[in-house]
Amino acid sequence: MKRFKRFFYSQKSAPYIFVLPFVLSFLVFWIYPLFSTIKMSFQDIKPGQIEWVGLENYAKLLKDSVFHTAISNSAIYMVLTILLLIPFPMLFAVLMDSNLVKAKGVWKALLYLPALTSVVISGTLFRLMFSEYNTGQMNVIVQWLGGDPIPWLKGRETALFALLLLCCWRWTGVNMLYFLSGLKGIDKSLYESAEIDGANSWKKFRYVTVPLLKPTTIYVLTISIYAGLAMFLESFMLWNGNSSPKNIGLTIVGYLYKRGIEKNQMGYASAVGLVLLVIALVINVIQLLLNGSFKKEEK
Repeated sequence: MKRFKRFFYSQKSAPYIFVLPFVLSFLVFWIYPLFSTIKMSFQDIKPGQIEWVGLENYAKLLKDSVFHTAISNSAIYMVLTILLLIPFPMLFAVLMDSNLVKAKGVWKALLYLPALTSVVISGTLFRLMFSEYNTGQMNVIVQWLGGDPIPWLKGRETALFALLLLCCWRWTGVNMLYFLSGLKGIDKSLYESAEIDGANSWKKFRYVTVPLLKPTTIYVLTISIYAGLAMFLESFMLWNGNSSPKNIGLTIVGYLYKRGIEKNQMGYASAVGLVLLVIALVINVIQLLLNGSFKKEEK
């Protein structure tokens, strides 16, 4: 008993004890599932029967046109969300940090509130809002402007607009808070120095704010790449299921769900999941290299 007390109260063992819960959860909930998925991707798994098929699942993926559509949809969605959810939240954060906006706490709460809403509820509300019927809120606006009702969720461009609007509504406030925290770390004397040198508001934003927000921007970009590629539930709720017209709303994760859960092809679904993991890792590693995140800082 005394040995246990000495071990737990020892300054040398204390760091390992505190880290142990994270290490165990990481091994159980990440490493083990990863290796299980790698193994399953080389198998054909059926109820009560497992057959080793080697690279057959990956060979099927190369010829699977539906999988290619899912990759294309996810890639387009990811790129567009990045283009929307980095510059606009950054601008909103700069405005919130300035003296131009009053009642800042109220605006922060209003912009962050959508993130607290369940994706199931949000998706259902947007499905009703983008209904093809005359009573759908978006079609009410279109008719008020003199147009005809639009089948929003049956066309590729209009469906993508609905998905992007849902994404921006949910995550603009979250990304704005990230940028606000980054702005708090910028020394205000730098703005004063720039002002003395004759810099206007635009030049202060371009030459002071944007460069010093680079670490925050890289972080937001990294999580946005992952979130864009991993999007599933928003699309699932918007079409009230995993079947959209001509697969216009099908994502990589949606295709994984369709193959693994709906069709009970866990081996093939594992291959889809690993391809998604590799794509996300490659894109993020490339953007981190381009942004110089792996370079050693000069002392």
